[in-house]
Amino acid sequence: MAGRHFDEWQIGDRIDHEIRRTVTETDNLLFSVMTHNPQPLHIDAEAARASEFGQILVNGTFTFALMIGLTISDTTLGTLVANLGYDKLVMPKPVFLGDTMRATSEISELRESKSRPNAGIVTFTHELINQRGEVVCRCLRMALLKRKDG
Repeated sequence: MAGRHFDEWQIGDRIDHEIRRTVTETDNLLFSVMTHNPQPLHIDAEAARASEFGQILVNGTFTFALMIGLTISDTTLGTLVANLGYDKLVMPKPVFLGDTMRATSEISELRESKSRPNAGIVTFTHELINQRGEVVCRCLRMALLKRKDG
């Protein structure tokens, strides 16, 4: 099990996740179609070329999901009780086909669970960064994690 338990985290802990992922046209097209998102910027090369971006813009919900996916193995794999929510989601830069993503996570808050003595709430600040070092997505993620001693 790669994830950490609630009592193994400290505020300020930071992880530079090793797994990187290059976004492909197939990723973007399949995600857009599977989620019924017909936005021409994501699926129509001619419409995208005529836009201010000049090319296909990767679906933002895919970008968010990829960020979370890249962080799971080092943070909550096998220790998660439940994701409690996401907050302050921003996408300060666009993602394009062929961009290579990496993620970072930092612990910004730890709280005891009032209803579950065998678990606690961890707030992660996740960032997704492209090959140019630009942050393309950021959010807070609140997760209920098992205690190691629980």
